[in-house]
Amino acid sequence: MFPQALKTISSLEMRALELNTEYLGVSPLQLMENAGHAVSSEIYSRFKPSSVVVVYAGVGRNGGDGFVAARHLTGKDFDVSIVLLGNPEDIKSEHTRRNFRAIQNMSSSVKTVIAYDSSMIRKLDADVVIDALLGTGVSGPLRHPILQAVEAINDSKGFKVAVDLPTGVNPDTGEILNNAVNADLTVTFHKPKPGLLKAKDHVGELIVADIGIPKEAELHAGPGDVVLTTKSRSLESHKGDFGRLLIIGGSETFSGAPTLAALAALRVGVDLVYVAAPTKTAHTISSMSPDLITLKLEGKHFKPENVEVIKKWITRCDGVVMGPGLGLHEETLEAVEQTFDIIEEAKKPLLLDADALKAFAKFKRRVDFKLVLTPHAGEFEILTGKMSVKELNETVKEVKKAAETLNCVILLKGNVDVISDGKRVKLNYTGNPGMTVGGTGDVLSGIVAAFMVHGNPSFESSVAGAFVNGATGDFAAQERGFHLVPTDLIDWIPEVIDDPMSHVEVRM
Repeated sequence: MFPQALKTISSLEMRALELNTEYLGVSPLQLMENAGHAVSSEIYSRFKPSSVVVVYAGVGRNGGDGFVAARHLTGKDFDVSIVLLGNPEDIKSEHTRRNFRAIQNMSSSVKTVIAYDSSMIRKLDADVVIDALLGTGVSGPLRHPILQAVEAINDSKGFKVAVDLPTGVNPDTGEILNNAVNADLTVTFHKPKPGLLKAKDHVGELIVADIGIPKEAELHAGPGDVVLTTKSRSLESHKGDFGRLLIIGGSETFSGAPTLAALAALRVGVDLVYVAAPTKTAHTISSMSPDLITLKLEGKHFKPENVEVIKKWITRCDGVVMGPGLGLHEETLEAVEQTFDIIEEAKKPLLLDADALKAFAKFKRRVDFKLVLTPHAGEFEILTGKMSVKELNETVKEVKKAAETLNCVILLKGNVDVISDGKRVKLNYTGNPGMTVGGTGDVLSGIVAAFMVHGNPSFESSVAGAFVNGATGDFAAQERGFHLVPTDLIDWIPEVIDDPMSHVEVRM
């Protein structure tokens, strides 16, 4: 029996949501308590006190949920035993350890068996058997002693309850590994994982339990959004595996803007960043840092004659930023449109900022490729003809409507960043008044584009980029006050990405 019209959440999205929840101040220990209590309540509603319950628990967070359920059931006079699959020393999660210590201190009311190898696992007679072995942590075929525990659960005549999902079911695809628990009841949390809807024979009755995740954890950008977009590096990585980014920007007047975007992208972890700029500007950019590769375009500003040169580099790169420091020369506006057409045809991810946004406003249209626009309030008005209003709810509606019309992602920069793809909306609260200094928007463009060339969707890249950009500014302000320059932000990018939970404070 499945509830109707279920909205699902992937295992990685759920992990991100849990991190955002913790960032908001809700401890994982609280979520674990609520999850375990939800499982015990379902059992208590179906069985009488004194019923025999056996909990097969792993050493991860799923096991922690099982320990909480056992504690609550014991308090309701159920006869509870726990079989821990693994050594207590293998429990890494602080929250799981705390709940296991509580169980150890209840030795007169809860029987505990430590089963660190297959020979110690036996089928135990019980009215209820709880599967709290792996949850969404499953990856690859099951191994002993987990595999033998699954067999013992399936061989039991007791009513089988899976915590979050049956062990052995892939949470995202529903694939059954070499074996899986055949549950009579699955109590999943917040939203079901997609695999549950595809493995109904193993799931049994599905209950979706609320465990106290606030709506803001989904609405507001947070550390979990950064985790969603962070690409890990293997020892076998090669140059180019982490993307090539082309930045088209700069003019006779402006050389700093494309430089900041390029340096930010490199700090995120893009392997190769090329800056295409007028010759004199390109030489200036090269002199700023040996890390930058410049493509020298003929003339003092970007113009149609440069487009053919740009075209071959577009095909070589995994994404493009266009706009920082371009200027608004009439020839530049024409060249932007021609370049846009080439990028659209090539289906390359594109971020438009600054002067390229103003150019796009003249030929804007609905697109069918990855496009991100990063306007501030004035540019948004030029783009849409709509003034940014002070009421956040009204701003959200306008941004969402514009994004839907153009079929792109719009990241409206402001005191609260508003990000929408026309369907979803997220708000970012990181950042501070010191970031009104020129150049912080260019840093944002580099960060968002870097996430895009790493292969992430444009909406997720924009949400994570907004959070990282604002958080770097907050760290810099903590160190220097509001006397910021944009390069201060770039220095903090690695720290924020590597430890997004360490942000100085939550501002709402």
